[in-house]
Amino acid sequence: MTRKNVRTKIQVFLLVLFMLCGIAIPGQVQAAKEGNDDKTLVVGFDAEFPPYGYKDKSGEYVGFDLDLAEEVCKRRGWTLRKQPISWDSKDMELESDSIDCIWNGFTMNGREKEYSWSDPYIDNSQVVLVNKNSDIQKLTDLKGKIVVVQSDSSALAALSGKDAEEKNKELAKSFGQLQQVGDYNSAIMNLESGAVDAICIDMGIAKYQLSKHADSLRLLEEKISTEQYAIGFKRTIRDDIQDTLDEMAADGTIQKIAQKYNLEDSLCISKGEQKDKSVSEQADNDGNQKMSEEQETGGAEEGNFFSRVWNVVKQLGGGFGATLLIFFLTLLFAMPLGLLVSFGRMSRFKIISVITKIYISIMRGTPLMLQLLVVFFGPYYLFGVQLASSYRFIAVIIGFTLNYAAYFAEIYRAGIENIPVGQREAAHILGYSRVQTFCKIIFPQMVKRVLPPVTNEIITLVKDTSLAFALAYTEMFTLAKQIAASQTNIMPLFVAGVFYYIFNYIVAFVMERIEKKMDYFK
Repeated sequence: MTRKNVRTKIQVFLLVLFMLCGIAIPGQVQAAKEGNDDKTLVVGFDAEFPPYGYKDKSGEYVGFDLDLAEEVCKRRGWTLRKQPISWDSKDMELESDSIDCIWNGFTMNGREKEYSWSDPYIDNSQVVLVNKNSDIQKLTDLKGKIVVVQSDSSALAALSGKDAEEKNKELAKSFGQLQQVGDYNSAIMNLESGAVDAICIDMGIAKYQLSKHADSLRLLEEKISTEQYAIGFKRTIRDDIQDTLDEMAADGTIQKIAQKYNLEDSLCISKGEQKDKSVSEQADNDGNQKMSEEQETGGAEEGNFFSRVWNVVKQLGGGFGATLLIFFLTLLFAMPLGLLVSFGRMSRFKIISVITKIYISIMRGTPLMLQLLVVFFGPYYLFGVQLASSYRFIAVIIGFTLNYAAYFAEIYRAGIENIPVGQREAAHILGYSRVQTFCKIIFPQMVKRVLPPVTNEIITLVKDTSLAFALAYTEMFTLAKQIAASQTNIMPLFVAGVFYYIFNYIVAFVMERIEKKMDYFK
């Protein structure tokens, strides 16, 4: 095979690859348009935010806000799709029409002009949680203390936002340190371990945490600020949902749902209207019965450690399947693409060499999470392409593939260039073509030499799969964090860690066996 034929085949391969990428996005647009005809309401929520949205013991996404959304969809004949999202990416999710609304204890105060809002339905306050034996009794006692908040939260805005009250800004300045964490379960673990002195938190979340940690935590009486929760929209379905919520408030359904989650005192929708007494009494009875059942179930689980572990393992099963899928598909596409990129990097054609060098530099020089966000949201922000939910997984695979192909390319290049030039010259004298030389002489030796660094990259890939949640794709570690948030303990994270360790042990064992099989290459 001549050099011209090799170059032609490479060009054809690249052309087909770009055509496939081009076909994928229009396909997603068509899927998105078809999905809109089904009257599906896609609700974006933080799945680590109980009692408004979280994963229950049966593995279902539940919570006060999700129950409201489900009842709205039931009355309007819509299909509800609960979409867990990364809270930091909520605006991009909404603006790109990946979700229809943000419905998850979403504070409207200070954001009135940023979204189209429903009427407020919850009065919420920012309060402070401390350890039960802490000497902190009032807000002024927080001077010099370490206080933690969730990133991009109402608590953070109340203390240091541009619209924060002066007294709260002064309070924040008095802290020894104001730290941020990704979720409230991490904040609770920081507090219980003594790493921080207090948590500034939403009242509803504080009540939920106190129900789980009544023996170790307590709530300060003073409040930092008061706010209201509403539903944030960017589309025209706001009026339909608001009308249905008004109906639910009038017939007592919202009160009944709020009772289940101990939020009835915080309701502000249609506050002051007289409700049917029998409805309120029924709500109380149902709520108390549900809370009693949860306490009994929770007590049984607390008394049986192995039962709890087994329950977590079963819930993590679906997430482990998603992790495996990301892992194997990334390897399937990234390893051959990396070889192709390494050829481009070593090409005698300057333009090809420069392009691949820039590509490798970008992939290795920027965070994988950023690359995932660009792959997913780029089509919308650059070309106005409407995204479909099915594109999330495709974007995850594309992002991981492009990233890891760059690393594999440099590993392959090092292996190829490490082969003595004399072997190529000898093959040429014997009449081997360039392709025959590479396939029969260079490639086998290259594989043997690059196996250790490739193994390291594969093991890193297993752990990097957790970054898929940047695109709201739920894999194993994200699932473990959601379970940990609902159970308010760290045990699910340890179980996930065992899964990762076993998986990586198997990967290392398989790669070691392959390396031993190739020992004849000395």
